[in-house]
Amino acid sequence: MSSRTSGEQDNCKGSVDELRTDQFGDLFGEPVEPLGDKGASLLRSPVEQTPGMLIRRSAAESEQREEANFLDPDTYIQPVDPLEVLAFQRPGVQHGVYKNLRMGKYEIQSRLDLHRHTVEQARRALWVFISGCQQHGVRCGLVTHGKGEGREQPAVLKSCVNHWLRQFTQILAFHSAQKYHGGSGATYVLIKKSAEARRNTGDKLDQAKRSKS
Repeated sequence: MSSRTSGEQDNCKGSVDELRTDQFGDLFGEPVEPLGDKGASLLRSPVEQTPGMLIRRSAAESEQREEANFLDPDTYIQPVDPLEVLAFQRPGVQHGVYKNLRMGKYEIQSRLDLHRHTVEQARRALWVFISGCQQHGVRCGLVTHGKGEGREQPAVLKSCVNHWLRQFTQILAFHSAQKYHGGSGATYVLIKKSAEARRNTGDKLDQAKRSKS
């Protein structure tokens, strides 16, 4: 532990950039001579993480994630037919891109299976799935929701997925899957690149250009 004179002042400058992590400026101060043998030092004992502390932390983090979940659980959801083909395309998505999605030509990089989920469990799982896909740079995912044929309330989860996917601004398009991926019981999802993923792609392109020059 170092000691500073009473006239020394530390100035910490921070700048925030939405595409970069926080960066802190230099710390300014007058040079200080280290203490001799008579100086005192404080040793902080590490705080032991007890099982109770870990459980409370996990619960708090789960609560924070749930508060961020914007998928509405109460709004009326338009029911769809068990065999109906789900289709959604945002303005600006190229026809060729959308065609490749519905034809199942994109590599499926992540999957979510909602079988045996309640509506509320599916709502939470879908939010975590899509958020995680964008965070990790996944462009194409597959959500398996089933058809719900022969039930008193058919295609409940399918109707919910059709409703909820439209609420994600990071969803560019979605379409019912090809038969070999589950047919109308599953849906392809095309996810927009995150800002970090776009920046990484730009960096790679810049590096490739520099290597060629």
